[in-house]
Amino acid sequence: MRAILSVFDKTGIIEFAKDLTALGVEIISSGGTYTLLKENGIGAKQVQEITGFAECLDGRVKTLHPKIHGGILANRNVEAHMQTLQEQAITEIDMVVVNLYPFKNVTSKEGHTFEDAIENIDIGGPTMIRSAAKNHEHVIVVTDTADYKKVIEGLKTDTIDKEFRLKLAQKAFSTTAQYDIMIANYLEKVSGREDQPETVLMSLQKKQGMRYGENPHQAAAYYTCDRIEAKGVESAEILHGKELSYNNYNDAQGAIDLCMEFDQPACAAVKHATPCGVAIAGNICDAYWGAYEGDPVAIFGGIVAVNRKLDAKTAEEMHKIFLEVIIAPDYDEEALTILKQKQNLRLLKLPMLENGKRGKSVEYKTIGGGFLAQENNTDLFAEERLVTEARPSEAEKKDLEFAMKVVKHVKSNAIVVAKDGKTLGIGGGQVSRIWAAEAALDRAGESAKGAVMASDAFFPFPDVVQLAAEKGIKAIIQPGGSLKDKDSVEECNKNNISMVFTGMRHFRH
Repeated sequence: MRAILSVFDKTGIIEFAKDLTALGVEIISSGGTYTLLKENGIGAKQVQEITGFAECLDGRVKTLHPKIHGGILANRNVEAHMQTLQEQAITEIDMVVVNLYPFKNVTSKEGHTFEDAIENIDIGGPTMIRSAAKNHEHVIVVTDTADYKKVIEGLKTDTIDKEFRLKLAQKAFSTTAQYDIMIANYLEKVSGREDQPETVLMSLQKKQGMRYGENPHQAAAYYTCDRIEAKGVESAEILHGKELSYNNYNDAQGAIDLCMEFDQPACAAVKHATPCGVAIAGNICDAYWGAYEGDPVAIFGGIVAVNRKLDAKTAEEMHKIFLEVIIAPDYDEEALTILKQKQNLRLLKLPMLENGKRGKSVEYKTIGGGFLAQENNTDLFAEERLVTEARPSEAEKKDLEFAMKVVKHVKSNAIVVAKDGKTLGIGGGQVSRIWAAEAALDRAGESAKGAVMASDAFFPFPDVVQLAAEKGIKAIIQPGGSLKDKDSVEECNKNNISMVFTGMRHFRH
């Protein structure tokens, strides 16, 4: 039996080569792998001894030769193939052990050059892998160091069957496919990405298996994608607590996105993918209290994100109730000591949260067997146009902007009632705008008097304004654009309510 070993990641290769030698396998190698084997007393032939051609072009050409690929690709069941090998003095290669240049590691480093990236595009490695995988019925292809022990055990017990060979081949083609996608996406990034390219290449890597999905009867896992720039929960460091669940991840990202809307110290509480309390303040403790008071019932069992370092005072307040997850850019040592008293509470550290702003990127959503892709929603207003006789005060203007930032993150139809930089009532996910308004105003209760209201889309009827007037709302912000805008404006004028049009809808589904 003959094996070719050519690996960049040398993990376990010495032990594996020793085991192969003990089983009588002849080893061919090149470059750094050959040097390492020889230094450890392992007999191996250099590739150039087989090919009769020295490696050249700074190592770019080593294994790209008929005496290598002929030995890998020959179908042992085809007489003409075997005759050709004999005529060309080519010996079969029965095992290919290859892993690739670290393109991802190199291009992930700050300060790397384009030339660094190009030189770390492996050519010979993927070619050997694909050759061996194509001919897997006769050639064992090993691309994962985790498979070394399985291969040795299979050789010792003569149990390397067709099924095992097929699994190794599948892993091999997956390896080269991911590698090519990584390179293609890097080159697309440096050459300029189109907003909606004809082809989108994605390679998903499993980050975490999960006990279950949204419900216990649904299997689930969390995957990340190199194409999508790290800007969310996948970048967080888990400091404490049990593994995050499917719903935790989903809600945590919602809280992160909402918190990153604000420059001021902010706190966002999310429950079932919906904001339940949001506030800004002069410090994080006051912001947390504002979010808590926005809905002290719904926040129980929720997820909370803050955009400043979490201090002990705030931690003490958070410790008083049951929370699933807390996300902060950093934590005081004392704050960590307090919060870690709860064994299952997940504590996530995400530095980008502090004064973070999400740039333009593409969002993907699965629909059946396909994906919807859209630019993420980073804008707020197209215009600010006062359409009523009454004018909002400076404080109300600030609250209107605050409420609109929150309403962007509420499921449509969405209404947010706010005052003094905190939400008083949130209504979302309704099929009727008036129902969303009723839910938000009911939650706000008496606090709605003198507050402001934001809507993610226009009012088709004046009923929302009428209800807002009954509850004491003083200012409303909405996109406008309805054929019946005039009716809502007139209703505002009747009740001395100011109304601002933004010209920008914020549906969220």
